Amino acid sequence: MDPRELGINKELAPAAGSEAAGTSSENSLEFSSIGSKIRELNPGHKIRIAHHLMGLNESDRYLRFGYMAHDEQIQHYVDGLNFERDAIFGIFDDSLQIIAMAHLAYSVDRSLDACGEFGVSVLKKARGRGYGTKLFERAVRHARNAGVHLFFIHALSENMVMLKIARKGGATVVKDGSESEAYLQLPPATFDSMVSELLEEQIAKTDYRLKLQAKKFWSFLRTVQEIRRGVQEARHKSSS
Repeated sequence: MDPRELGINKELAPAAGSEAAGTSSENSLEFSSIGSKIRELNPGHKIRIAHHLMGLNESDRYLRFGYMAHDEQIQHYVDGLNFERDAIFGIFDDSLQIIAMAHLAYSVDRSLDACGEFGVSVLKKARGRGYGTKLFERAVRHARNAGVHLFFIHALSENMVMLKIARKGGATVVKDGSESEAYLQLPPATFDSMVSELLEEQIAKTDYRLKLQAKKFWSFLRTVQEIRRGVQEARHKSSS
């Protein structure tokens, strides 16, 4: 099934990205303090989104966009994000870098407004923590609460990790040569599903604010230390 037949905007929602299964011991240490709080992104995060996507290597860019996207093409994609219509989700590390993100694009055809398409990307250093699956689950919950009945993933057939995430989530995968389509029928929203998403978003926003405050504090502390170091060096020079 071709999403273009359903009015899905392929320019704003390119092929779904990859999350490789492996990780290294140094990555485990680097991300040991990172939670998996997922928050919905807004236009104020565009710079961080662009930085995240441009941080993907060539292979990941190919799997995410379906072609070897260069920086200018990625910037064009970011500039075209429609935060009023679509939903973009991100996972931040302690320095507020986006290490994983997902784009849930709704159909631009009003007669097919109950359809949505999912794309995801995870930085290499953040692999092996299930972030792709967590983002998929969050996007499905959000789509369901938004009244979406048919959830799509368009991916390259070689993107085995993304297709595995789709199958694990209950989606039906249909391969057509070098490309594959996965689709999942969603049940109607319930009070519990809506409350669950609201709570999750509030927790994620609180987590983000705490990381922002911590980042500002450490930046302030470094500045104070540099000033003290300068004063000490000045005193040493004046006394010698």
